[in-house]
Amino acid sequence: MKFFSIIIPVLLISLVIYSAIKKIKPYDAFAEGAGKAIPLVFSIFPYLATILMMTELFEKSGLSAKLIETITPVTDFLGIPPEITPLVLLKPFSGSGSLAVLSGIYSEYGADGYIPRCASVIFGSSETIFYVSAVYFARVKEKRLIKPIIISLVSTFISTIFACFICRVI
Repeated sequence: MKFFSIIIPVLLISLVIYSAIKKIKPYDAFAEGAGKAIPLVFSIFPYLATILMMTELFEKSGLSAKLIETITPVTDFLGIPPEITPLVLLKPFSGSGSLAVLSGIYSEYGADGYIPRCASVIFGSSETIFYVSAVYFARVKEKRLIKPIIISLVSTFISTIFACFICRVI
């Protein structure tokens, strides 16, 4: 434990020594990099705002509940417990929303058992695809996002099926 408490100070001292050897002014370099971040934030903001609004509209409109009701027989057939279907659907859109669903699963089923284990693995091994796509592709000139998003969604769904299978076997 003592080793981990000295990692950050060692890294900072190493950075100062490296900067002195290379004759780089670390404060000026940091300020220059931070200055470049401001335009990036302004260019990404509209995409993030759109994703956050669409996620909220998806949930508040009731479309999310209808979709869950529609696909539950399919996910149940594939080995995904119906109790975690809301998590599977919400995770690509919202990290905080899916964390709330995960907390609900824990409070209802406890932290140990098949359903909470599946939910934990799915939550920990997947990403908010649409949020990340908005951030990554905001600065890219090529705006054809459909292929990367479809590939991400399919791979997330396949990994979800595999995660539930592994949790059932273990």
